[in-house]
Amino acid sequence: MSNSTIARRYALALVQIGTESGLIDRFRTELADMRALFSATPEIPLALADPAMGHEQKNGIMRELISLCSCSELMGNFLLLLVDKNRVALLEQIVQVFETLADDYCGILRPTITTARELDDAQLSSIREMLEQRSARQVVPRVQVDGSLLGGVVVQIGDAVYDSSIRTQLDRLQDQLQKG
Repeated sequence: MSNSTIARRYALALVQIGTESGLIDRFRTELADMRALFSATPEIPLALADPAMGHEQKNGIMRELISLCSCSELMGNFLLLLVDKNRVALLEQIVQVFETLADDYCGILRPTITTARELDDAQLSSIREMLEQRSARQVVPRVQVDGSLLGGVVVQIGDAVYDSSIRTQLDRLQDQLQKG
């Protein structure tokens, strides 16, 4: 079984537990805290993956991390299960899949909006409202600035890209002129 399949199973179980217990938003926060802790201290995931380290030592480290992050009992049990099953190395993948599944459950859409310059609040609000009307979901955009677009906007939602940038329009015009 591939790591992505395993990570998806753990993430799906965590989303199910979170929805049943009403803790999905808390789980999201706790996972983000744990991810930040792992990123800030790379020795932690290395120690938890070290085959020379005993199970009790790994459990002890995870218990300290759970306490440090003030994790709920359910999240603590989940993280200890990852230690028991030697799946801590998959935590980053599990978090990514969890975020996607939790967003789907909560009706949240997270498009990436790329523009040639910073958007003011009114422009961003207008784009967000249009996307919310079309998707019937709450939109939480990630905004990027890319001066090479020259103008316009590129919206990416999952694998779909809606490109109305001037750069793309100029490229299409150039292709048409070259083809005659």
